[in-house]
Amino acid sequence: MPRNPTPPDRQDSDRFNEDRATYTMTGSQPDLEAGLAAIREVVATLKPRPGVYRMLDARGDVLYVGKARALKNRVTNYTQVERLPLRIKRMVSQTRSMVIVTTNSEAEALLLEAQLIKRYRPPYNVLLRDDKSFPFILLRADHEFPRITKHRGARKAKGNYYGPFASAGSVNTTINALQKLFLLRSCTDSFFSRRDRPCLLYQIKRCSAPCVGRIDTAAYAELVGEAKDFLGGKSSAVQKKIEAQMQEAAEALDFERAAMLRDRLRAATFIQGSQAVNAEGVGNADVFAIARVNGQFGVQAFFIRGGQNWGHRAFFPSHTDGLDEAEVLTSFLAQFYEEVPPPRTILVDRALPEADLLAEALAGAAGGRVEISVPQRGDRRRLMAQAERNAVEALERRQAESGSKATLNRELAEFLELAEPPQRIEVYDNSHIQGANAVGAMVVAGPEGFIKGQYRKWNIKRPEAAGDDFAMMREVMERRFARAQDEDPDRDGGLWPDLVLIDGGKGQMSAVRDTLEELGIEDVPLIAIAKGPNHGREGREVFHFPDGREKMLPVNSPLLFHLQRLRDEVHRFVIGAHRDKRSRAITASPLDEIPGIGPARKRALLLHFGTASKVRAAALEDLQRAPGVSAAVAQTVYDFYHPGG
Repeated sequence: MPRNPTPPDRQDSDRFNEDRATYTMTGSQPDLEAGLAAIREVVATLKPRPGVYRMLDARGDVLYVGKARALKNRVTNYTQVERLPLRIKRMVSQTRSMVIVTTNSEAEALLLEAQLIKRYRPPYNVLLRDDKSFPFILLRADHEFPRITKHRGARKAKGNYYGPFASAGSVNTTINALQKLFLLRSCTDSFFSRRDRPCLLYQIKRCSAPCVGRIDTAAYAELVGEAKDFLGGKSSAVQKKIEAQMQEAAEALDFERAAMLRDRLRAATFIQGSQAVNAEGVGNADVFAIARVNGQFGVQAFFIRGGQNWGHRAFFPSHTDGLDEAEVLTSFLAQFYEEVPPPRTILVDRALPEADLLAEALAGAAGGRVEISVPQRGDRRRLMAQAERNAVEALERRQAESGSKATLNRELAEFLELAEPPQRIEVYDNSHIQGANAVGAMVVAGPEGFIKGQYRKWNIKRPEAAGDDFAMMREVMERRFARAQDEDPDRDGGLWPDLVLIDGGKGQMSAVRDTLEELGIEDVPLIAIAKGPNHGREGREVFHFPDGREKMLPVNSPLLFHLQRLRDEVHRFVIGAHRDKRSRAITASPLDEIPGIGPARKRALLLHFGTASKVRAAALEDLQRAPGVSAAVAQTVYDFYHPGG
């Protein structure tokens, strides 16, 4: 079967951008002249004001986002072809139009540029590959007894946020220790309000049980204050206070309280001892070092808060050809702080060309002046040296892993008889319980691993498909590839796979093959992976080809493990989607089906009548007497259950 010639997703392959640009430059002078003409047309309308510009190709896709202190001067530079590097000439040759947005200052333009790069992910901008949001610790302030919890996403809840932490694991470990140290509750408000006796966390000495009055408001507020001091960098003072309280309890022969305080002191020591990086004396700062190995870049970040290391993470920016370390790091920082609130101090390993501008742009989000500096001596310099070493080591590890993945990809192409190693693999599976809450799912893998932002799931809509695995697979394939044909008929938008891997056997393979043939698609490679002899207990899998052939791999084959991991990932994802749908169905109310009845009115009806069945049986006059229910709403509810009048 011929391999689909579609290039891989632009977001995840620099090679696609280079190939596409090289293709455009073939016989390139006419294309270059067309690009220059489009740019000159825009230049004629520009003024020397700060702003942001977007360069678009013939399809309207964003090629590049840039900012300028003076738009007219900056954009004019693109018309001076002899001064442009080859990479920028390629970009100009693809440009057919531009979008201009003026701003009040260059700092404002820098922030807007970072937002637009994150939204459009242009192929000629440096891109921050890692889009995962950072977790924070949230100490809420909207309750008499504030709770401590992990938080991701928009910071809408009222309270104190501490972070970012490098991973969810580091947050969970810290919260567990903080619960032992300060005995703060972590339960939801609804759980808190329903308690009539302490929960297990109180029994294991990780909560002070304010829900049942085991601690009063003043004492709990004191614990909250200590937690804020500890997380704010005053950990030594908190430890000394607890140590003094423990000594007083021991002298008063209150050994039970002394033991409790001893356990709290150990929790504080654990948190400080778990900091792998010595950041004493640094205060609140983010530390960044960049490394370059074999043309690839890696950025190591340490997050220091209150002199404590809250974790570290390595990043690997893409689309960096022709740029030096300082340019890449500057662009990286602007995008990084689009999502993460900046500290007042940012330490970098080299002088940045736009450090003052970047600091000015970040000052608003930081709540005051931001300092971007290169440490020269003392604790900060030692910390930076550690970040530099970690940046090189992380990049070398990544390149070694990429080499092994590239080898696996070549072996995969050979085993599955593909013309080239696949750049985009889509894996499909279904899940249901006796036809109920049926869902289909797709996960996507590229040369560097799973692309979780492109995972998809489908609720099975056709009644005849529920409970029929083959019919479910047909529906999923029809919906997925019919949409791909509509949205990307030329197959150059990164929406088409180089390989479709199906969790199933001959039946699933036949269903998928026939569905794609009906859509006129015959060049997408298909493989089904099914449990082998003895239902896979020997670790073997059978691979079914569209022509009916079957293949197997040795039990200890690394390629077999790789394919099993792909299959296991879609299995995990589809089961999670099914469970979510089932949970929503369990908690759904018949009142949800009534148009125009929101959560507040539904709650009012249920509180007044007790159950949905009693609402259904109620007379119109009874519905009108329910608190918070108007005559119009009562009529709507009554008409829904009594359509005949």
